[in-house]
Amino acid sequence: MTIGSLVPASAVSAPPPEPLSNLQVATKALQGMTLEDKIGQMFVLFAYGPDASKPDARNTALYGVATPAEVVAKYKPGGWIYFNARDNVTSPTQLATYSNQLQAAALKTGLRLPLTIATDQEQGVVVRIGPPATQFGGNMAHGATRNTADARTAAGITGRELKAMGIRQDYAPVADVNVNALNPVIGVRSFSSDPKLVSDMTVAQVKGYQEDAGIMATAKHFPGHGDTVDDSHTALPTINHTREQWNTIDAPSFKAAIKAGIDSIMTAHIVVPSLDPSGDPATLSKPILTGVLRNELGFKGLVITDALEMAAVRAKYGDAEVAVRAIEAGADQLLLPPAPDVQFKAVVDAVKSGRISERQVNESVLRVLLMKLKNGVLFQPFVDPAKIATKVGTPASLATAQKIVDKSVTLVKNDTKTLPLTKDPRKILVTGWGVTTTQALANSLTTRGATTTVAQTGAAPTDAAIADAVTKAQANDVTVVLTQKAWDTKVTDKLAKQQKLVNDLLATGKTVIVVAVRDPYDIAYFTAAPTYLATYGYAAVSMESLTKVLYGEIAPTGKLPVDIPVAGDPTTPLYKFGHGLSW
Repeated sequence: MTIGSLVPASAVSAPPPEPLSNLQVATKALQGMTLEDKIGQMFVLFAYGPDASKPDARNTALYGVATPAEVVAKYKPGGWIYFNARDNVTSPTQLATYSNQLQAAALKTGLRLPLTIATDQEQGVVVRIGPPATQFGGNMAHGATRNTADARTAAGITGRELKAMGIRQDYAPVADVNVNALNPVIGVRSFSSDPKLVSDMTVAQVKGYQEDAGIMATAKHFPGHGDTVDDSHTALPTINHTREQWNTIDAPSFKAAIKAGIDSIMTAHIVVPSLDPSGDPATLSKPILTGVLRNELGFKGLVITDALEMAAVRAKYGDAEVAVRAIEAGADQLLLPPAPDVQFKAVVDAVKSGRISERQVNESVLRVLLMKLKNGVLFQPFVDPAKIATKVGTPASLATAQKIVDKSVTLVKNDTKTLPLTKDPRKILVTGWGVTTTQALANSLTTRGATTTVAQTGAAPTDAAIADAVTKAQANDVTVVLTQKAWDTKVTDKLAKQQKLVNDLLATGKTVIVVAVRDPYDIAYFTAAPTYLATYGYAAVSMESLTKVLYGEIAPTGKLPVDIPVAGDPTTPLYKFGHGLSW
C-alpha cells in the first residue's frame, strides 16, 4: 500500500475502508516511502510570505525555489512552521487559506502526504498570531493565578483557534523552571520558579491542547532552559545544575508532561555537563536525548529540535554535521535547518553510508506518521476559512480570556495607598515601553474618564525621551510608567535608561505608578518606587486587567510565582514567591 492509496488526491475526509489501527496505517504508509521521502518527513520548514503561490526572493536564496508551494514540492517535508516576523501572518482567514494551499501542494507530490503545520503560540509575550485571535497573559500570568483549570481553558481556546486555521501543532507549553532572575530568554515564558507549580500548569495545558482542542502540544526546552544568563539564539548556554539539582528542579515538569501523554518534546541548545560532560548541546547529545529522555524518562512521542538556525547549536559543528548529529542523538525532526539542501543531503548520505541506520529513520518517521493520524491531519488536511469568524476570537472566548487574565495582576507595593484610584476625573500620563501597549493602557484609562497623554519611550529611552516624559509628568496628576526587562542591562537596555526614567519620574514628587509588563524583577532596580505592579504580559487584555485593578473595579489577586531577588544578590529575595497585596 502506498501513501497515494491512503490519501487520495481529493483528500476525502473519511478514514480508509479497511478497519486498520493507526499503527497499521502508519506502517503501511512507511513501506511505500523512498529514503528521500522518509528524510523529508524529518524536516520542519518554513517559507517567506503569506501565500503558497507567491514568489519571494528570500525563498529562492534559501531553498532554490521561489514559492512556498515549490518548497513543499521539492522537499516533501513532514512539518511546517508559521512566523509573523517572516510575513506568514496577516489574518486568521488568510492563515486558513494558506494552510489549505500548503496542504494542496503536499497532496500534489508523489508522496501525497499532508503536512503537520505548527507555530509558537505560547500565549503572552511569544505569539505568532495576534488579534483578532484570542490573547492571554502568558505562562507566568497563569502561574500568578495558581489556577490550573484556567490554564487548561486557555490552552483549549488557543488550540481550537489554531486548529481552525489549519495549525495542528503548538510549540507550547514552555516547561522550563525559571530559577534565574537574569534569564534573558525564558523569564515570563515560564510558569514559575517552583517545579511543582510548573509541573501542574504544564499538565493542565497539555490536556487543554491535546484533549480539549485535539492538536499536538510540545513541551520545551528539554532538559530545561530555566537557569541561564545566556540566550541560546545568540550564544551556547551552560546549565551547571548537578544531577541532583536537575532531578529536583528541571526534570519534574517534563516527567509530568510525559505522564500526561505529551505528544512532542522540543530540545534545548544548552550544555548540561551533569547529564553529558562532552560539551555538546542537548540537541546533539545522545546521552541526553536517548539516554535520559527516551530510556530514563520513557518518552515515546516525537522529539523535535529547537531551531537549527540558532547560533548555539551551530557554534561547534558545521550545518551538515549538526543535522546528522541531532538525528544520531535521538531527534525525530529537524526544525528550521539553515542550509536545507546541504543538511538534507547530509542526512541521506549518513543513512546510505550506515552512519545512521535506516531502522532509526523508520522509527522516527513512524512517530511522525502516527502523530499525523492522531491529530487528524492525515485524512482531514483542509479547513474552512469561511468559518474562522465563528471559531477565532469569538466574543465568548475574548470574555473568558479577560476573566482569566484579570486574576493574574499582582500588586507588589502600595506603600502610599495610591491604589485603588478614585473615580474622579484626572489627567494621566502613560509612559515607558511599548507603542501598542502604552496606547492600549491609555485607551482603557480613557474609558474610565481619564484624560490621557502617551509618551512612549522604548526599551532603551534616550535622554531626550526621558526629559520629555518628566516634563509631561509634571503637567499630569498621575503617571503610569511601564517597564519591560528594565533589569536587563546586558542586551535590552545597556545603559539602564529605563531605570533612569523611573527614578527621574519619582524625583518629580508627582504620583507615579510603576508597572512591569514583562518580568516582575524590575522593582529591584528602583526600590524607591512606592507603587508597583506586575502584569507578566503586555497585550491589550493585560492592560485592561491592569486598569481594572488601578480603579478598584477588581481587587488584585495575583501572587508572585517567583522570588524577586535583591539587585546584585540573586540569593536574597526582595519579595518572596507568593507575595501579593490586595484590598
